[in-house]
Amino acid sequence: MAHIKPFKAVRPPRDKAHLVASRSYISYNKRGLENKLDENPYTFLHIINPEKDVAKWKKLSAKERFKLVRKKYESFVERGFLKKEREESFYIYRQTKAVGASVGIIAGIAVDDYINGHVKVHEHTLTLREEMFKDYLQACDFNAEPVLLTYPDKVEINDIIDHYCSERPEYEFTATSMVKHELWVVSNPTDIKALQLAFLSIEDLYIADGHHRSASSALLTQEIRNTKMQVSGNEIYNYFMCLLVAESKIRILEFNRLVKDLNGLTVEQFLQKIEQYFDIIEQTTVEIKPTEKHQFVLYLNKTFIRIALKPEFLHDENPVDSLDPAIVTKFLLDPILNIKDLRTDKRIGFMGGNHGLKGLVKEVDIGKMKLAICLFPVPVEQLKRVADAGMIMPPKSTYVEPKLRSGLTIFEIESHS
Repeated sequence: MAHIKPFKAVRPPRDKAHLVASRSYISYNKRGLENKLDENPYTFLHIINPEKDVAKWKKLSAKERFKLVRKKYESFVERGFLKKEREESFYIYRQTKAVGASVGIIAGIAVDDYINGHVKVHEHTLTLREEMFKDYLQACDFNAEPVLLTYPDKVEINDIIDHYCSERPEYEFTATSMVKHELWVVSNPTDIKALQLAFLSIEDLYIADGHHRSASSALLTQEIRNTKMQVSGNEIYNYFMCLLVAESKIRILEFNRLVKDLNGLTVEQFLQKIEQYFDIIEQTTVEIKPTEKHQFVLYLNKTFIRIALKPEFLHDENPVDSLDPAIVTKFLLDPILNIKDLRTDKRIGFMGGNHGLKGLVKEVDIGKMKLAICLFPVPVEQLKRVADAGMIMPPKSTYVEPKLRSGLTIFEIESHS
């Protein structure tokens, strides 16, 4: 069962939502970040990166940074840039791009659902990062980035979402990236109860994005519980913020590979070795992408080469071995290009499918990379199969959308109350 909880979000007034909401700060280069901080006094980036002198900010200890983040957050609340909701609510969020729309529900999800395995994982988390994020959450006492969870489509939930989406949203703006953002507030007790009951009938949720955020939230909750004399389980710190998106509305893109060299091979030698494991289907100067699982497109010497794994090498009985990111490592990167560890080898790079083929082509054409490998997106069924088996996907297997902008809804943890 999935236990979801409405919460009193801290969020910007309607007239400032488009100014407060920001992309993740790591998506900005130094100059872009400085420009945003200089030009927009409302951007949430001021909270995440409160020290305007970026060079000085990098010299601060983690605890010093966390304290400054909390102080800047309090300043935004005091100045009215952010205000706390009067009633516990859910929030329906819709993101629309040229390729279509994704819609979901922002809510609190019970930490115990994560601990008990009803929020299923498919990635390893690093203990050091878990601890760091836990310390961050404890010091700042809020969470501004929801964990993205997916669930099987359910008519009762879809009907409520559709009803709200037919009305005027609380927020409606289009960013310069040409992505439209909309948000509706669900404070009606009847609708809240209906959503909670509907999610109670769902056995498992699956993390699509946010494994470290989930793990660190669970660590913090357990630490808080250890300091309390009494815990009812309904306190807000027993939950963490999530964006619940139905499987039909989530968009899983491929994570493509870029390689700096051919491991001393000529192009001809490389292609000969490829044919040990793959059938070469097509070579063209026209842009092409994989059209099905176990098919890949290489970009090399201004040529697109479509290849497919030979059937005798496919082992579908293993959920991980049958994933295309695992296949490309096992039969191409490792034996042919001598790339053994995707996490540490400096000859390998990654690019999310949101950049399209043009992003890959550019990296190769300017000479930064020698080879681009375009993959077919991992279907949600494969992701669930891996998670259900308690297994772990290879690094950089999926690029998942929607990506919610920071600052639209802030989840106060109340760890110190």
